[in-house]
Amino acid sequence: MYDIEKILTESQALLTGHFLFTSGRHGGEYMQCAKVLQYPWYAEQIAETVSGKFEKGGVDIVLAPAVGGIIIGHEAARRLRAKSIFAERVNGKMTLRRGFEIPAGARVLVAEDVVTTGLSTRDVIAIVTEQNAVLAGVCCLVDRTGGAMDFGVPFAAAYSKNMPSYMSEECPLCKAGVPIVTPGSRGVSQS
Repeated sequence: MYDIEKILTESQALLTGHFLFTSGRHGGEYMQCAKVLQYPWYAEQIAETVSGKFEKGGVDIVLAPAVGGIIIGHEAARRLRAKSIFAERVNGKMTLRRGFEIPAGARVLVAEDVVTTGLSTRDVIAIVTEQNAVLAGVCCLVDRTGGAMDFGVPFAAAYSKNMPSYMSEECPLCKAGVPIVTPGSRGVSQS
């Protein structure tokens, strides 16, 4: 067995400071999962951990939100011998593009990199429902709720820790004057 927290820290995926998340919330710990997923051997180990719970029920398709969930989704699908597809935001709504389809009745596992509020995950789950498919479960690399998130289906995370997040007006880091960083991948320009 591997030490996931050690891997996240050594790969600089787990950061501490004052961060603005894509959800608009603030927090003192940030997960930059791309930093750990750049190592295929770690992605393989993580996918084995999160997909193992879904082997017996059978999964036809693993659906991930772009961009963050694509690698973990692909690795989970490889492990489960399922098709791997992803959804993209178009005009603020998660959408299947690139000719991806989900047949009615297909068993779909939703794969995420990080679950913070669950909003992006629920947006992807809505696609499964719209396609009259069966939601087999949700898996992620990091569950920031420490196991408190409930999607109404089996949920597996490689790393689960309660990492509080705050609205800006209630953020203790803002009140303390700690400078904020916006490290996310959605709508952030790099200089």
